[in-house]
Amino acid sequence: MNNTLTAIKGLLVGHYTDLEAATGCTVIICPEGVVTGVDVRGSSPGTRGAALLNPVNSAPVVHAILLTGGSAYGLDAAGGVMRWLEEKNIGFDVTVGVVPIVSAAVLFDLVIGRFDVRPGPTEGYAACQTATAEPVAEGNVGAGTGATVGKVLGPPQATKGGIGSASCKIAGGITVAALVAVNAFGDVVASGDDKIIAGARNPAGGGFVNTVKRIHGDLSGTMLDYGQNTTLAVVATDAVLTNAEATKVAQMAHDGLAQTIRPVHTMLDGDAVFALSTGQAGKTADINAIGVVAASVLAKAVIRAVDQAEGLAGIPAANELKDVERSGKSTV
Repeated sequence: MNNTLTAIKGLLVGHYTDLEAATGCTVIICPEGVVTGVDVRGSSPGTRGAALLNPVNSAPVVHAILLTGGSAYGLDAAGGVMRWLEEKNIGFDVTVGVVPIVSAAVLFDLVIGRFDVRPGPTEGYAACQTATAEPVAEGNVGAGTGATVGKVLGPPQATKGGIGSASCKIAGGITVAALVAVNAFGDVVASGDDKIIAGARNPAGGGFVNTVKRIHGDLSGTMLDYGQNTTLAVVATDAVLTNAEATKVAQMAHDGLAQTIRPVHTMLDGDAVFALSTGQAGKTADINAIGVVAASVLAKAVIRAVDQAEGLAGIPAANELKDVERSGKSTV
């Protein structure tokens, strides 16, 4: 059973992964074009083509979303996505050819692996070549390859992040799904709970440092000027939405990040959520229901991202830590 983003008919997902350099990119391809909205909440974003998605602007559909590592350098990978789409004749017909619309967002993964290796056009093209409607690969793949979480004490004390995805059906047979690359400054907590399941590890012993509590107290030794984080997400539905409605769903879906990442949307993060509507179900739906469920499946996807991750480049994954380290209790 497919419980990932590709449960939405018409969406394809592909990854390019470089484990040695600890970086990669993920592409969501929409061959028929999809109505898209975006909401950027983090204050250190890196995006391409995001302004075009504003409801007052002119893009009726988007043909691909790229989530990529490599910080601002990684935006170059969108060129490879455009080339692949053009070769498949996917894009707006402008009489002399087609122009694919590709929106992209980046996360910072240059501090682990290799700084001098980042996704570019070749890697973006390679991600497209792997695109499939099969269940989405999770963990250390694509844009989540070099992702980490819990960086209040700096990258050496972080825990591995990654790619996660989830989906569900709601009344009327409509599907809502999410995919996320979790590379947060904050800790990941069990939704509806205060238990930290991945975050800043205490260098003085087992357990996690509770980032929110740490910020309440003595800030010495913290990395509050370290603006090198970002959680990137795509939520999607097969219900029929307008561009304005998709933008509202993207806004509401951010609640899923707030439920599971603490703190979130800081000056140190570039958090962005894209919302896609394929319209394949041929039905409209209550926008409140779509937004609420989008937040719920995004929260599940965040948990999947850290649960499916594996240790890389000296950064351990949550499932590799000792029980005492996974206790979720604040030790600082």
